[in-house]
Amino acid sequence: MTSTPTDIGKLRTFVQEMTRLVETAGDDEARMIGEGGDHVKRLVATDDWLPDEFTKPHPEHFQQYLLYCDPLERWSAVSFVWGPGQKTPVHDHTVWGLVGQMRGAERETMYTRDGDGPLVVGDSAVLQPGGLTTVSPSIGDIHVVANDMADQTSISIHVYGGNIGAVARHVFVPETGEVKDFVSGYSSEVVPNLWDRSEAVRAAL
Repeated sequence: MTSTPTDIGKLRTFVQEMTRLVETAGDDEARMIGEGGDHVKRLVATDDWLPDEFTKPHPEHFQQYLLYCDPLERWSAVSFVWGPGQKTPVHDHTVWGLVGQMRGAERETMYTRDGDGPLVVGDSAVLQPGGLTTVSPSIGDIHVVANDMADQTSISIHVYGGNIGAVARHVFVPETGEVKDFVSGYSSEVVPNLWDRSEAVRAAL
């Protein structure tokens, strides 16, 4: 039997906020990143709402758990769970993305690509709990992300401008510039139940 934190309502509120935002600003990337980033920062400011089953690391590779996908696939939210020493390949997203750190710390290293040659390594920064970083083809979309904690799991919440598990994307060999297509998929076939508000309704009767 799995447990669901009593504050799952915080995720439900976030889903409602992002849905309202995409309805009014879905074609305005600057607003989606700016206002959406504010919503993500509020969500990760507390660490008492993510169900346990979406926090479990894998001993060999990071996990990408789907938390919610908009019915029209205009945006999605996932929890990224990293065991010690785990990292992504160098990859892109092809859509805007927001990353809020919730537990541990992650190191992001940016890359740029000029033509078909080797990639150029850029800035590197560590994201601490409560911090936010953004990606987009318009502002910088190629990076590698690693758990910056040598002895513990790190967890971040990612929000993307599409159903990220089904978006055709790319991984890169930075030394040569070689490009490979990939589709990430998800690490679980279930999502949190955001909509069982029966207890609260009963209590109000």
